[in-house]
Amino acid sequence: MDKKILFNAGFFKHIRRYTMLIALVSIWLIFSFLTDGIFISPRNLSNLFVQTVAVAIIAIGMTLVIVTRNIDLSVGSVAALAGAVAAFLQVKMGWPTTSVIAAALIVGVLIGIWHGFWIAYRAVPAFIVTLASMMVFRGLVLGVTNGTTIAPLSDSFKAIGQSYVSPHLSALIGILVIVAYIFLDFNRRRQRIKYGFKVTKFPLEVLKLFLISSAIAGIFAIMIFNRGVHCAVLLVMVLALIFYFIAEHTVFGRQLYAIGGNPDAAELSGLNIKKSVMLLYVIFGALTAVSGLVLTARLNAATTSAGQGMELDVIAAAVIGGTSLMGGEGTIIGSVIGALIMASLDNGMSLMNTNITYQYIIKGLILLLAVWVDIATRNKA
Repeated sequence: MDKKILFNAGFFKHIRRYTMLIALVSIWLIFSFLTDGIFISPRNLSNLFVQTVAVAIIAIGMTLVIVTRNIDLSVGSVAALAGAVAAFLQVKMGWPTTSVIAAALIVGVLIGIWHGFWIAYRAVPAFIVTLASMMVFRGLVLGVTNGTTIAPLSDSFKAIGQSYVSPHLSALIGILVIVAYIFLDFNRRRQRIKYGFKVTKFPLEVLKLFLISSAIAGIFAIMIFNRGVHCAVLLVMVLALIFYFIAEHTVFGRQLYAIGGNPDAAELSGLNIKKSVMLLYVIFGALTAVSGLVLTARLNAATTSAGQGMELDVIAAAVIGGTSLMGGEGTIIGSVIGALIMASLDNGMSLMNTNITYQYIIKGLILLLAVWVDIATRNKA
C-alpha cells in the first residue's frame, strides 16, 4: 500500500513537471499544420522567442512572488512606466543610454519598496496593493508621456531590444550551454550518490541528457539559421540561470519556498518573513523595469498602451509552468516555458488571423485550465 502511494505521488509529480513540455510541442505541431508550415519556419520561431522575452523576464520574478503566496497585478503598468521614464529622459532630456537605464531601474526598485512596505510591513493583501498600483502607475504613464508616443530612441538604446549576436558566436554559446548543462547534471548526480540519495538509472539519465541537449541545440539552430541569437533572448537565458541559482541554491531562495509552503512554520523557525518579502518585491521591481526597457527598445518607442494585459500573460506563464497559486511550489525554467507557450498561442492565432475576441477567450480558458490541473494533480498526489 505504501509503495502504491509513493508511486502515485511520483507519477503525478512527473505529470505536472512535463505537461507543459507536451503542451508546447502539441501547440507547435497544431499551428504548423494549420499555417501550412509557416509557424515552424526559422524566421517565425526566432521572432517568437523575441516576443516571449518581455513576459518571460517578469515571469521569472513572478514565480518567486507566487511561491510566497503573493501576487503582483501591476507588472504591465510598472514595465510601461519604466520604459516611459527611460524614453522621456532620452528623447526629451537628452540623457545617454546608460543614465536612462539606471533611472529606469531606480524607478523599479522604488516601486518594489512601495509594494514591499504595504504588503510586508502593513499586512495589506498583495492583490489590493498591486491592483491599486496598476491604476496609479498607468496614470503616471499617461502623465510622463502626456498621452502621446515618445520616439525615436538612440541606436545604443534600441540595441537592447533589436540587436543580434553573430551566427558563429551564437553557435559557440549554444555549445557552451549544452556542455554546462551536462556538467551540472552529472555533478548533481554525483552529489546525490555521495550522500546516499536515489538517482535515475544511468541509461535513462543519458537518454534525458540527449533529449534535452538536442532540444537546446535545436533552439539555437533555429535562431542561427535566421540571424543569430537575439541579445534579449540571451538576457532571458542569463536571468533564468541567475534566478534558478537563487531559488535552488541560496538561503534566501529556500526561505521563500518555506514561507510559501507554511508561513506559520517559517515564522516559528525564526525566518524574518517581512524582510524576505520586502527584498523579493525590490528585486521584482527591478526585474519588471528591465522588461520595460527591453519592450521599449524593441518597439523603439514608449506608448501609453504598453504593457496592457501583460498581467494575464505573466501569471498564466507562471501557473502553466508549474507554479502553484497555493504557494511553496514553482520553478524558474518552468515559468520561462510557460511564457513561451503563451507567446506561441498569440503568434499562432495571429498567423491564422483569429479574431482578437477569441484570442482573449482562449487565453483566459487556458489559465483556468492550468489552475484546475494544478489543484487536481496536487490533491491526487
